[in-house]
Amino acid sequence: MVVRIRFRRGPRVERRKGKNSRIAWVSAGLLTLLSVSCLVLGLWRLGVDFGWTANFIFPDASVFSHWQIWITAALLIQTAAWKLNQYGKPKEPAAGKNDKDKMRASA
Repeated sequence: MVVRIRFRRGPRVERRKGKNSRIAWVSAGLLTLLSVSCLVLGLWRLGVDFGWTANFIFPDASVFSHWQIWITAALLIQTAAWKLNQYGKPKEPAAGKNDKDKMRASA
């Protein structure tokens, strides 16, 4: 006896640009929050060095106890967020020849 199992056809895989734009926007938003958090930690450590704030969360012997690490991390993370925002930005269709003629006629 041969049993055949038939599956329905699933959604088609699309080959179009920007299909992950929503994920890119969400990731960019989360990366921006992470970047601000790193910047706050860097400024906190800088404040400790100047004597303006209380003790820092990481001990002095740690790699994470340097303000340069935190501010550099904030800049790199924010750069990644900007790139993801550019990828996720909806593309406006280019104005065709007919659209330009209509705009000229209405002006």
